[in-house]
Amino acid sequence: MITRIWHGTTSISDADNYLKFLNESGIRDYKETPGNLSIKVLRRKEEHVCHFWTVTEWENLESIKAFAGDDLEKAKYYPEDKDFLLEFEEKVIHCETFQS
Repeated sequence: MITRIWHGTTSISDADNYLKFLNESGIRDYKETPGNLSIKVLRRKEEHVCHFWTVTEWENLESIKAFAGDDLEKAKYYPEDKDFLLEFEEKVIHCETFQS
């Protein structure tokens, strides 16, 4: 199993609207991709910034490619992200995942 972790930031004022957008775009696409095993969205508000992480678990690298394309390390963005995100991190993190 492989865990994919993406991070993004919004302003505090955009946090709730971005969470709604995230559920309608990326989360929907994760769920529709064969090989996706789980999805978690983490959110942490600070003074003026809100951090988001999507933590997804996948059967294998091929299932991640079905979602993200051939460049697995490249973060996937949607055109509407420009309305919310403060920056566009280029890379995501992949980790082998073990359960005990």
